[in-house]
Amino acid sequence: MPRWLVLLLGGILLGGAAVLVVQERYLPPRLTAAESTQLREAYAKADADRQRLRAELEQTDRQLQASLTQSRQMAEDLAVGRAANTRLRDDLATVVTSLPPDPRGGSVEVRAAQFVAKGGMLSYDIVLLRDAAGSKPMPGVLQFVVAGESAQGQSESVSLKPISLMLARHQVVRGSAALPEGFKPRQTTVQVLGQDAGKPLGMRVLHVK
Repeated sequence: MPRWLVLLLGGILLGGAAVLVVQERYLPPRLTAAESTQLREAYAKADADRQRLRAELEQTDRQLQASLTQSRQMAEDLAVGRAANTRLRDDLATVVTSLPPDPRGGSVEVRAAQFVAKGGMLSYDIVLLRDAAGSKPMPGVLQFVVAGESAQGQSESVSLKPISLMLARHQVVRGSAALPEGFKPRQTTVQVLGQDAGKPLGMRVLHVK
């Protein structure tokens, strides 16, 4: 055989052997058909999970944006409500100060009040005004002494349960209290007292409707 052919064939054999050696020793092992199938399935599952997580992330982002929009709207509504509340307080203060003064005076004036007796209950609406503008609210007690006729037709005065309250610059007190059975009220003395029914702060006598 020609020498060049021998060298060519020898080179081919040596190259093939070198490729096999490199593949066996240094390169990752070749996958079998079952391993290739398993790898493709794992990739498909991972891709499906990625798509699902992406969809969940987009949904979460939409929910977050909706929550932020709702939060901003609630903050705007709260600001509007506070502004309206401030206007109402200012309007109430204007109305209260425009009411006729309490004839008896006092540090807390009973500017207006209405008492209505019905069904054994005494309903009341009272407007109070302090003379200390800008002062902090202070604790106080509202005491009603109701004069009228008992069930036996005798004149009688009844002290109702005291009402604790915080006296601000102006105060509107509404509610109702039970009267003794058969009692017919004529008038009510409203007493504004300091904390724990102490120092008298104001008083006024009003008729009961």
